[in-house]
Amino acid sequence: MQIKIFIAVILMLGVGGVYVYINKLQKDNAILQANQIKLEEAVQDQQQLIAQQKQDFEDIMAANKKLDEQTKILQKEVAKLDDKFSKINASGKKRDIGDLALKKPKPVEKVINNASNNALRCVEIAMGSPLTEKETNATKPSEINSECPSLANPSYVPAE
Repeated sequence: MQIKIFIAVILMLGVGGVYVYINKLQKDNAILQANQIKLEEAVQDQQQLIAQQKQDFEDIMAANKKLDEQTKILQKEVAKLDDKFSKINASGKKRDIGDLALKKPKPVEKVINNASNNALRCVEIAMGSPLTEKETNATKPSEINSECPSLANPSYVPAE
């Protein structure tokens, strides 16, 4: 009889041990599942971040390309402006603005003032000022801002 009791006690202890072990496995499994969810969320967040970084990179590259194109256009305009000041007059000499201003001060003053106003408007536009309807719709040489037509007059296509 004592052996039966002893075996019963051992079986109960064994069953109790198995029960405790199963409970521990279930708790560990719950912790692992929670960790898995956190890991999957972290991976998803990282994938979104990578996608955003790729989009930002593409946006930066597009802006850089646009800036390069604008720089090339502005370099051409600077070259044209330089040609205006380096023009050869009818007598075969280089244009001398100072000498011309002494001979014809009023017309030179008017030209310089108009060019200065146009240049200031170019700076305003470059700094983000919106184009006026007149600037947007200008298509003739007499309507454009001659200091920066590509910036101030997008509808104007110069004859080349």
